[in-house]
Amino acid sequence: MRLMRWHRWSFGRFVGLAAGCMLASSAAAAQASTAASTRDTPRAAPATSRPGDRKASPYRRATKLTPKAEAYYVAAWGVDKLKVSSTSSGNLIRFSYRVSDPQRARSLADKKSTPYLLGQRSKALLQVPVMDKVGQLRQTATPEVGQEYWMVFSNKGNLVKPGDRVNVMIGPFHADGLVVEKS
Repeated sequence: MRLMRWHRWSFGRFVGLAAGCMLASSAAAAQASTAASTRDTPRAAPATSRPGDRKASPYRRATKLTPKAEAYYVAAWGVDKLKVSSTSSGNLIRFSYRVSDPQRARSLADKKSTPYLLGQRSKALLQVPVMDKVGQLRQTATPEVGQEYWMVFSNKGNLVKPGDRVNVMIGPFHADGLVVEKS
């Protein structure tokens, strides 16, 4: 009888010990899974920030061309001070440039070549609008040194927004990765 009581007592103790171990291992597994999920998911914004505030990307800071890119456009195409800006309404995107070598810049002012502006984010291909009495909204005069020339692209539907990167293509001329500025 005494043996039986000890057996019951030890069996009960064993079951209790086993249940405790299983409970501890499940708690450790739950803690490890929450630690792994918080490591993989982005952290919530601090309580002091408002829902509309977003952290600015460090990769969007450089809106101007690098010195090497400026030197390339001067040497290859005879233009500098490339600028793409949005109008206040957002319905037009203006591309402007200054001529430094008229011989090389002739291809930009060629009436036969159709200019396009490609939005890298939206994949929108914009064209220069043609007005009935005015014609194309671009300057096609013979390039002169130091003169600034422009052309306007129709942005109906505001597909290209300020801060977007765009490619400007005029015949053989390609300017890639220009940032649209606010006017």
